Amino acid sequence: MPPAIIFDLDGCLVDSEVLSLKAIADEAHRLGAQDLNPRDLGKEVLGLKMSRIAELIADRAGRPAPEDFAQRIDRVLMDQYPTDLNPIDGAYDLLSALHHAGCHMAVATGSSKARMALALRTTGLDGFFEGRACSSDQVEHGKPAPDLFLLAAKVIGRAPGDCIVIEDSPHGVEGALAAGMTPVGFVGGGHFEGRRDDHADTLRQAGCVSIVDRLDRFRDLVLSGHLM
Repeated sequence: MPPAIIFDLDGCLVDSEVLSLKAIADEAHRLGAQDLNPRDLGKEVLGLKMSRIAELIADRAGRPAPEDFAQRIDRVLMDQYPTDLNPIDGAYDLLSALHHAGCHMAVATGSSKARMALALRTTGLDGFFEGRACSSDQVEHGKPAPDLFLLAAKVIGRAPGDCIVIEDSPHGVEGALAAGMTPVGFVGGGHFEGRRDDHADTLRQAGCVSIVDRLDRFRDLVLSGHLM
């Protein structure tokens, strides 16, 4: 049986992290954390649930984050997605190839359900994940807990040990490992411009069995059968 593939969405299928990190940094500045910039935030918050990001920002700002912090970020991004969001290069071809190879596929994202749905619809990837796109809104504990990955495996009816996860964050890799899945790191997103090698090392140290910087290379790894 072909392996099951669980995709992180932001930074792995859609090139949204550049937009997200800027929106979070702008909100952090309004709260008084002037020293935070998108590049540094990327090292800390990738993959985390927005409620956890709000806690980290509050710690750095020395004041509570507004109760609607997550909603503020979502509003900014959902305004931008229809005009500014693009799929990662090769995403559609990758999903088509895996679908035709008989791979079961799901999404496991820290984004809200609404933002996840808009991202998939805007980039034309929604048809690959009808009923199989899981948001951290649906679990009590987001990444790095295993809950979200276990939900995704349940949705596609596969055992965790059958699942390969593609992730761009160490928090996501930690969650995949805790769920008993095989993590592959991805460093092809625009937010890694100028630091791909450094982040590849970070993902390798987190426990990834392989690192790729292009989605066609991930396709070749999966279809070769060398990952399981």
